[in-house]
Amino acid sequence: MRKIATALFAGVVALSALGTVAYAENPMVGGAAMYADKNIVENAVNSKDHTTLVAAVKAAGLVETLQGAGPFTVFAPTNAAFEALPAGTVDTLLKPENKEQLTKVLTCHVIGAKAMAADVMKMVKDDGGAHKVKTAGGCELTLKDEGGKVTVTDENGNVANVTIADVEQSNGVIHVVDKVLLPKM
Repeated sequence: MRKIATALFAGVVALSALGTVAYAENPMVGGAAMYADKNIVENAVNSKDHTTLVAAVKAAGLVETLQGAGPFTVFAPTNAAFEALPAGTVDTLLKPENKEQLTKVLTCHVIGAKAMAADVMKMVKDDGGAHKVKTAGGCELTLKDEGGKVTVTDENGNVANVTIADVEQSNGVIHVVDKVLLPKM
């Protein structure tokens, strides 16, 4: 009986050791924990650095889309990125009559695939230093590797730096960027 109990105990210890596989934690964003089992919208609403983005997503009617199955890669501009736009731009875009233009701007930050930073770096390398990608909004972004960090250039030549990469979501990934990407106007 003692041998059976010892063997069972050893088996439980072995199984529990298997159950403690270490998973990489998501980085904090805007002072909030980001959870890989929550979708893009569920996580974004908790970031104090993305209140403007969340307000814009709501105004554009994109909440349901970004809560969908995906997969999505979102280049998520911070509040500071929106504040760097010319004075009055955000207020103008948030007006109901400008919903179509706001939607175009926001969907130019979304790719219909999950691309972690390592995936992006490989695509950039395979393409000789720059990888072009179409967004959900029809914009073309150019992804590059600048000293081991991803940069994103919009159709107007504006360059956004990925400041926090690989924030996993249940329906994709978020990469925080320091500029708003704009479609060709």
